Amino acid sequence: MKKTPQRFAIALFGLLTFAFDSQNATADRPVSFNRDIRPILTDRCFACHGPDAETVAAGLRLDLRDEAIQEAIVPGDSDASELIRRILSTDEDNVMPPPELHKALDPSQIALLKQWVSEGAPYEQHWAYTPLQKPHIDPANAPAWCRNDIDRLIAARLRDEGVEPSPRADHTTLLRRLAWDLTGLPPTAEQADAFLNNPSDQAYAQLVDELLASPRYGERMAIYWLDLVRYADTVGYHGDQDVSMSPYRDYVINAFHQNLPYDQFVREQIAGDLLPDPTTDQLVASGYNRLNQTTEEGGAQPKEYLAIYFADRVRNVSQVFMGATVGCAQCHDHKYDPYTSKDFYSLGAFFADLQEQGKYDARSRPPEMPVLTADQTARIAELDRQLADAKQELTTIEKRLLSEQPAWESTLLAATSEPQEAEHVWLGDGKPEAELNGDWNLVSAADGHVYQGADARKQVAVGLTQHFFIKSKKTLVIEAGMRLFSWVYLDPENPPTAIMLQFNDGEWNHRAVWGSLDIPYGRTDKPGGANDYRHRGELPATGQWVRLEIDAADVGLTPSTTIHGMAFTQFVGTVYWDTAGAIASSALTPKLIAAMNEPASSRSKDQSKLIRDHYFSVAQQRLDQLAVIEALKSSQTNVRESAPTTLISKSVSPREIRVLNRGNWMDESGEIVQPAIPAFLGTLETEGRASRLDLANWLCRDDNVLTARTMVNRLWYLMFGRGICSSVDDLGGQGTYPSQPELLDYLAGEFVQSGWNIKHVLRLIVSSATYQQSSKPTPDLRARDPYNELFARQGRFRIGAEMVRDAALWHSGLLVERVGGVSAKPYQPDGYYDQLNFPRRSYKPDVNEDQYRRGVYTHWQRTFLHPMLKAFDAPSREECTAIRSRSNTPLQALVLLNDPTFVEAARVFAARIMREGGASSTDRIQWAYQAAVMRPCSPFVSEQLESIFTSHHQSFIADSDAAAALIAHGNSSVATDLDAAELAAWTSVARVILNLNETITRY
Repeated sequence: MKKTPQRFAIALFGLLTFAFDSQNATADRPVSFNRDIRPILTDRCFACHGPDAETVAAGLRLDLRDEAIQEAIVPGDSDASELIRRILSTDEDNVMPPPELHKALDPSQIALLKQWVSEGAPYEQHWAYTPLQKPHIDPANAPAWCRNDIDRLIAARLRDEGVEPSPRADHTTLLRRLAWDLTGLPPTAEQADAFLNNPSDQAYAQLVDELLASPRYGERMAIYWLDLVRYADTVGYHGDQDVSMSPYRDYVINAFHQNLPYDQFVREQIAGDLLPDPTTDQLVASGYNRLNQTTEEGGAQPKEYLAIYFADRVRNVSQVFMGATVGCAQCHDHKYDPYTSKDFYSLGAFFADLQEQGKYDARSRPPEMPVLTADQTARIAELDRQLADAKQELTTIEKRLLSEQPAWESTLLAATSEPQEAEHVWLGDGKPEAELNGDWNLVSAADGHVYQGADARKQVAVGLTQHFFIKSKKTLVIEAGMRLFSWVYLDPENPPTAIMLQFNDGEWNHRAVWGSLDIPYGRTDKPGGANDYRHRGELPATGQWVRLEIDAADVGLTPSTTIHGMAFTQFVGTVYWDTAGAIASSALTPKLIAAMNEPASSRSKDQSKLIRDHYFSVAQQRLDQLAVIEALKSSQTNVRESAPTTLISKSVSPREIRVLNRGNWMDESGEIVQPAIPAFLGTLETEGRASRLDLANWLCRDDNVLTARTMVNRLWYLMFGRGICSSVDDLGGQGTYPSQPELLDYLAGEFVQSGWNIKHVLRLIVSSATYQQSSKPTPDLRARDPYNELFARQGRFRIGAEMVRDAALWHSGLLVERVGGVSAKPYQPDGYYDQLNFPRRSYKPDVNEDQYRRGVYTHWQRTFLHPMLKAFDAPSREECTAIRSRSNTPLQALVLLNDPTFVEAARVFAARIMREGGASSTDRIQWAYQAAVMRPCSPFVSEQLESIFTSHHQSFIADSDAAAALIAHGNSSVATDLDAAELAAWTSVARVILNLNETITRY
């Protein structure tokens, strides 16, 4: 075989590593197919000789033992096996893998394969699909350092490897580690005092319980879950327009906080709308199915995008809940796992009943529903209480009025005289304090065509036009006999064909029309009409001001009704509108006088009602109380109308799903499939078509090992920085073999048996001695186990992007802790959104307390992720992200030094340093360092910070403008009682402290 430089390098690397690998893998223990052989075959062989039956080379499948031993393996005899012969071949035309693939085997891998064949070439079902095995644990043989069964399983592996565990971390490190891991924030001062003054096992357990019970725990866990399900506040494709999904985020936070059993958590998200009498929370949870990217691009092909949404959903469901890459089977059978292309489309068919569109209209993505935030719910409850009190007060007023009615009747009858009318102006000059719609074109008295006062409203139309107001702060209560009016002037040169007055008491079905039937609103097409279209005859005269009048009763408005809106409509022409209001009469009608002259004991029910209605309609105290009730109702309406909406799932008649040949959405020749789980995992027994709820129930069955293994592996990852199976996003063939398979099965079993209790699993993990180890490895341990597969130490890693920002706000005291609500918008560079179109938009950072909320609430723009989040490796959430990258770049240091959030936080932290840190600069430096990292500042670091303070202080004294500019950053108020130059200098020190590796690293 011709040796290329590349092959020589590979061979040399293999020789260098052979001694260590082969000694550990072959000499000390039998070969395990899943641990040792499957990874080699998957990486080097299965692409051509694996599960994808349609592309199998030379008819050889190495994933199936019967076929492999028939063609290439002689169990027990490696020398006679074609597999080994081809691997060892020096002929470039025969050697496997082929040289052009650049996947030559190294000597240690060859040795493993030879040993495996010599031992009989045993195969095993992939470990992730095997039933959970309860490991044998013997507490009697466990070392003294073990605290629970996690430690006993770890200890057994460490003993086999001849490795000692790391010592327990110091109490401060444990405190910070627990707080970061369980809440995503540093510990509170109270927690630090309580634990560090009494670091007993009981105090540790109490601290764990306190952190798990905190709402901060739900927010911390939600960050990771939102990565998995690709939550965002925008649609992703094309213009990446905003979409309201924050109620789903809040559902996730509350579900973790309340420790909703994981199986129910899964059901509610996949099929919340299919549960019996679904609650609001369950409908919100079903929005999980709507988190995919969507488009409203004009030229988009709806059928193509439905196929895109379909594939994205299969990828996410399988990856999130199964730790599987079923998405790889979109165009062909999976090359590394037993998922077929039919499995891909059958799994996606569960979601074929979702109401969705391939291309959406602008800003509209039905089905959706409004959802009150926690603050709004509390406000509604308070308004309900006030409304109940107001209605009770109205009842009291009406009872008192009834007792006073006889005296009122006597006084009124005695005072009866000639009819008198009073005109009450409701709408005069200017625009009302209300919600306005249409064009309010005011013309002044100097321009003419004004009936009275300073201005009138001019409306010119070539068709139908209207201006109106609603939710007026000044309402109008209808009295018996009241007439409603508006002054109007019709231009004789350009008159309209029809005009309309319209009144709103919660709805607009109270209309009076003059002229033609051209105005369609509420039209009955018959003169006269009903209350919602009362035709009043011909147009008024042109060229003069006319008072349009309509009896309130004629348009369906009864006494005591409150109106808070009025509309002015015309069809073509030029019209001037002026003063509008009501005309009330103080005169009594003959019918009312006759009723009052009748003795009370002999009045009919109609007469008694007529008198009482009139009495109540003019009783000012009652009218005032009605206005109070109406204002409370209006406030409730405003709160409900301001509630954020969220996309939800709605089941409709399912669309037909076919297997798409090579994923081609235009090819309709493929087999029609019904909803089904992957065939090699079994079948669902259902009556009729299987539903999303059937899928969710299957995922949550006790014997579905994928769901439990996937979730506990991710919980371990959160607590150690790496999973037991390091490929947290893939438990399949391309994933890694678990470094502690017995431990993974133990945790998965505990998870299921505990009722899918996430807090139970986390409590087990953090209570273990394994979790409480130091993260500082010995040189020997680092060399022997660089990736911490043995868990003989803790992990050490930078905290997540959101937590970096949260920590700065926390130390400064700026952090606003309020659970839930619409997404917040921190400071962001000007022009960052310049490339966004359809529509073009500019970013408007929050100027209220939302600016200082936790990072989990930050507006997530998929295509233009917030620069701070992006710098610290937060994902765009276009796809499922189970493992965030962790980079270390100069850009991160620049963000911490210069991002307005961090500069402002440093300035406010600096004010705390000056107020709380003591009198001397030395004391203040020690206080600041201790506040940030919870340990004393070393002499070297103290000297460096002292030097920074001194030099910057002198500089700012000499340049007061620079000092003022530095401390001016941010919306929060600048401390006026502190010297500006000194505050600026301490801001410089605070910027350095917030930039320390130790400040943003979890040890």
